Amino acid sequence: MPFISVSEEVAKKSFTSVENKFITKYLPVLEPVAIKVYLYSLYLYQNGQTAFTLSDLAASLRLTEDEAKGYFEYLEELELVSIISEIPFEIKILDAENLSGTPKKFKAEKYGDFAKSVQNIIKGRMISPNEFREYFFLIEEYGFEQNALVMIINYCTNLKGDDIRLAYIKKVAKSFASEGVTTAKKVEEKLSAYTSSTPALIKLFSAAGIKKQPDIDDDKYYKKWTEEMGFEEEAIVAAAKLFKAKTVERIDCALDELYKNKKFDVKEIADYCNTKSSIYSLALEVAKNLGVYVQNPAPYVENYVSVWCNYGYSHDSLKNISVYCFMQGKNSFDGMNTLIQGLYNEGIVADISVDGYIKDRAAEDKLLKEILSACGLTRKIIDWDRQSLSRWREWKFDDAMLFEAAKLSSGKSNPLAYMNGILSAWKADNVYAPDKINRYGQARPADAFKPEKAEIERHYFDLRHAAEERAEKTLARAMSDEVYGRIHREINSLSIRLAFEEIKDKDKAAELAGRISELEIAADKRLKELKIDKEDFKPRYKCKICNDTGYDGNGNPCKCMEEFLKTLN
Repeated sequence: MPFISVSEEVAKKSFTSVENKFITKYLPVLEPVAIKVYLYSLYLYQNGQTAFTLSDLAASLRLTEDEAKGYFEYLEELELVSIISEIPFEIKILDAENLSGTPKKFKAEKYGDFAKSVQNIIKGRMISPNEFREYFFLIEEYGFEQNALVMIINYCTNLKGDDIRLAYIKKVAKSFASEGVTTAKKVEEKLSAYTSSTPALIKLFSAAGIKKQPDIDDDKYYKKWTEEMGFEEEAIVAAAKLFKAKTVERIDCALDELYKNKKFDVKEIADYCNTKSSIYSLALEVAKNLGVYVQNPAPYVENYVSVWCNYGYSHDSLKNISVYCFMQGKNSFDGMNTLIQGLYNEGIVADISVDGYIKDRAAEDKLLKEILSACGLTRKIIDWDRQSLSRWREWKFDDAMLFEAAKLSSGKSNPLAYMNGILSAWKADNVYAPDKINRYGQARPADAFKPEKAEIERHYFDLRHAAEERAEKTLARAMSDEVYGRIHREINSLSIRLAFEEIKDKDKAAELAGRISELEIAADKRLKELKIDKEDFKPRYKCKICNDTGYDGNGNPCKCMEEFLKTLN
C-alpha cells in the first residue's frame, strides 16, 4: 500500500500544479506565510483568475497589502518570482533552478561574532537559522566584509524598526553589491552620500504627504531626478504637489511625464498642469472635428496632441487644422499628424502662417472648382486635381491661362486630360499670355490639337489612378487587421518620440530606434502571415522615370510617351 493515495472523487477534481523542485528545495526552508503566498499565486494563475489584484490576494490570505508585497519581495530574493511592475503591482512566477537539495550550509562558528552583532541590532525578535543562513550567503557569494553587512543591517533596522524583514535587507545589500560597495569603508561612504540628500527627501515627503522615512531606494530616485533628468529641488516639490503624488513611484511617473514634455521650471510645470485638462478637451474637440470616436483620450493626448502642442501649435490652430483635414478626407489622427509633420518641416507653426496655409489651400480648391466648372465638370475635387494645379504652376501658367485652357477643353470626352495636353503644347511653344493664344490660334487653332492628346492624358491618368488605388486598398486591408494596425500605430508614436530624443538624448534615441526596428520586424512578419507585400503600400507605377505622368522632371515628354504614341499610330 503506498504511503499516500487519493480517493476516486479527489482524482476527478481540478488541481494546482506545483514544481517538484519547489517542494524538494524550497518548501523545507521557506517561511510558512511565504509558502501560502506562492501557492495561492500559482492557484490564481492556473485557474485563470486574471482580475485578481495584490489587494484581493492580501484580503484572501488575511494580510495587509504591504505584508503581501513584502512576501513577494522575499520570494523574489529567492528567485521564485520576479516583480515586473510596482504600479500596478504585477509578478511573474519563475522556474526553480535546482532539482533538489537545501540551501548551502555554513559553519556557524565562523560567523559567531557577526551573528551576535546582528541579533543585538534586531532586538525585537529572535533571528531564525534560515535568516542567518541568508546573511552568511550574502557574505560568501557577494563578497561582503562582515562589518560592511552589519552596517547595512543597522541602517535598515534604524530605518524600518525591529520588525525589519529579511527581504528588505537582502534587497538593499544586493543593491550595494551591484555597485561594488562591499567593504566597510565603501558602505560608510555610500551611506554618508545618501544622508546628504536626506533633508531634501524629508522636505519632499512632507510636501507630498508621504508618511515614511526616506531610504536608499528613494535616494536612487532622487539622484535620477536631479542628476539624470535635471530637475531642481523646487521643481520636484512642485510636481509632487500639483500631481497630488502620494508615493515616490507616482512622483517618478509625474516627472517622467514632465521630462517627456520638456517641462523643468516651476512655472512651466504649473502652466502644464493648469492646461493639462484643456489639452484633453482639445483632443476630444479635434476628434469630433475629424469625425473620430474617442472613448479614452489619454493615448491621443500622449501620442499626438501633446506632441503638436510641444511643436508650438496653438489650440486654435489645431482646431482649424482638424477641420481642414476633415474637409480634405484626412479624417484620422494619423492623417492629421502627417499634415502637421509636413507643416512643421516647412516652418509653418505660428497661427498666422497656419491660417495663411489653410487660406491658400482653400483658395486653390476654389480655383480648381471654377476650372472644373469651366471644363464642364461638376464632380468633387480629388488629389489628382491638386497635383495637376501644382504642375501647371510649376509650368509658370497664371489663372487667366488656366481658364483659357479650361474653356478650350470644355465638351471633350476627358476635359482635364485635354486641358493638360493644351497647356503642355503651350509650354513647348512658349505661349504664356492670352494675347499670344489668338495669334497662336490663327496658325494652329485649338481644334487642331490631335485627338491623341486627350487619349494620352486619359491613358496616363488611368495608369496612375489604378496604381495609387491599388496601394491605398492594400494599406487599408493591412490596417484593418487588429495586430498590424496596433503595431503600425505604435511605430508612428515611437517615431515621433525618436525625433525629440535624437536631439536631446542619444542613448534614449538608440533605445527607441531599436524598439522601432523590433516592431518593424513584427510588422513584416504579420504582413507575411496576411500574404501582403509591404512594397504594395506604395504605388507601383508602370514607368519609373515619370511615375505615369507622361512628363519627366523638366516637363518634357517621357520616353514611355513615345512608345505609347507608336501604339496609337
